[in-house]
Amino acid sequence: MLRRVGAWLPPIVYAIVIFHLSSESDPLPQITAIVWDKALHTIEYAGFAALLARAFRLEGCRWATAIMLAVTLASVYAGSDEVHQLFVVGRDSDVRDWMADVFGSTCGAFAYAGIAQWARLLGLGVF
Repeated sequence: MLRRVGAWLPPIVYAIVIFHLSSESDPLPQITAIVWDKALHTIEYAGFAALLARAFRLEGCRWATAIMLAVTLASVYAGSDEVHQLFVVGRDSDVRDWMADVFGSTCGAFAYAGIAQWARLLGLGVF
């Protein structure tokens, strides 16, 4: 049971943070003023998908399945987040934001797989 909590708590907390930031009219203005919006979306969802891939691996999924599920779940969540932003004053929904989210999700899931595989080869059991 504790292993499952350790697997799923990080992506759940991350999803809550995404939802919270999406509920604000101008979240993190110091960052959004200097970093390209699509880069922020890519980075945000890369982290989310990496955490999801980790959780699915800890559940016993094979690598291909974990990556596919992580990208799919993160992309669906990203789509729901864009719909959510339709109802937030000062925010809008943009298919290009969703595309950056999907791209980031794909990069994040594959990056996690690569890093975890390297860590395993090096004898680091942290992933």
